[in-house]
Amino acid sequence: MNEEMNCCHKHKERSEKEYRDLLNRLSRIEGQVRGIKGMVEKNMYCPDILIQVAAVNAALNSFNKVLLANHIRTCVARDIREGKDETIDELVVTLQKLMK
Repeated sequence: MNEEMNCCHKHKERSEKEYRDLLNRLSRIEGQVRGIKGMVEKNMYCPDILIQVAAVNAALNSFNKVLLANHIRTCVARDIREGKDETIDELVVTLQKLMK
C-alpha cells in the first residue's frame, strides 16, 4: 500500500452536525492548549500544568474515538461493501499508529 497516495488525496463528506461537532471539540481543545500556554507564561506550579495537559490528552483521545467510530461506520463499511479490502489494511495501519 502506498501511504503517500492514501494520506493526502482522499476526502470525506461529513454531515453538517458531524462537521460542527468535530470543530467544536477542536475549538475547546485549542482553548485548553492556550490556557496551558498561559499557565507556563505565568510560571504556574508544574503539577497544575501537568493536570491540564492530561485533560487535553483525554480530550484529544475522545476526539479520536469519535472520528474513528464515524470513519468505521461510514467509509470503512462502504468500502467493505464495495469489495475494497485495502481499506481494512489502511484501518489496521491507522489503529497501529493510534496505539503507539
